[in-house]
Amino acid sequence: MSPDTGPLGSPLGIAAAEFPARAPQRLKVSFEFSPPKTEAAERTLWETVVRLAPLRPTFFSVTYGAGGSTRQRTHETVVRLKKETGIDPAAHLTCVGATQGEIDDIARAYWAAGIRHIVALRGDPPAGMGAQYSVHPGGYANAAELVKGLKRIGAFQISVAGYPEKHPASADVKADLDNLKRKVDAGADRCITQFFFEVDDFLRFRDLAARAGVNVPIVPGIMPVSNFQGVSRIASLCGSKVPAWFANLFDGLDEDVETRRMIAATVAGDLCRRLRDEGVDQFHFYTLNRADLTFAICHLLGVRPQ
Repeated sequence: MSPDTGPLGSPLGIAAAEFPARAPQRLKVSFEFSPPKTEAAERTLWETVVRLAPLRPTFFSVTYGAGGSTRQRTHETVVRLKKETGIDPAAHLTCVGATQGEIDDIARAYWAAGIRHIVALRGDPPAGMGAQYSVHPGGYANAAELVKGLKRIGAFQISVAGYPEKHPASADVKADLDNLKRKVDAGADRCITQFFFEVDDFLRFRDLAARAGVNVPIVPGIMPVSNFQGVSRIASLCGSKVPAWFANLFDGLDEDVETRRMIAATVAGDLCRRLRDEGVDQFHFYTLNRADLTFAICHLLGVRPQ
């Protein structure tokens, strides 16, 4: 592939004929949001929800800040999503910064509010991604233990995280897969992956997970990227590599927001199309609380308002 072209070799890395007007079988999609911190951010979030809800996602998920810093806002956002959209929300819940009893109380509050889906994560340390992690006194040691605890409380549907390029804290790929297997054996129903940019990384991970006995759906996490510098920082902390061809696509566009967004939709759309051709029928989008790129990619894939 020429460094001046996208993943398909064309100037924008896309061929319109690759996308049918309607997918032969409707793909399943889900969307991730972060709880808003300001009134302006809250308006933006709900504008995004209104735009994406007609795509009838299987669920919305809402993140949980480092060290549980957004606990109340996460709860409020999840409950409002359920009440106002009729679409099942999934609340992120982590092991960080709380005892097992405190986390169990949070889970019971979700159950009482009618929330039946939890994204169970070890979580980032209070200092954020990349900082040293330590188990909270009296807390759950890891995500597998959290899954077990949630299953004792109620028949939650539980999603867990997977890492196509392994978690940065894992000693090696085998150790990472062993950890994923423990989460599934504890009762997880689905694995949602960290974002990635190379199709082969996901396919390799899916195959290795199957060989390791991971028998739940593995859903690719898709992050449409228009801010290259920002995603590079995140990728360096969470163990996702940024390919040279991807960096080249954004070269010289620091001040050209519109072109960056066009490229972002093109690249993510092509990634999803190629995954679909490999049998993937579910996608989880990290929306960053913005609708336009995610909506455009879903449209390209044939997922449209019903």
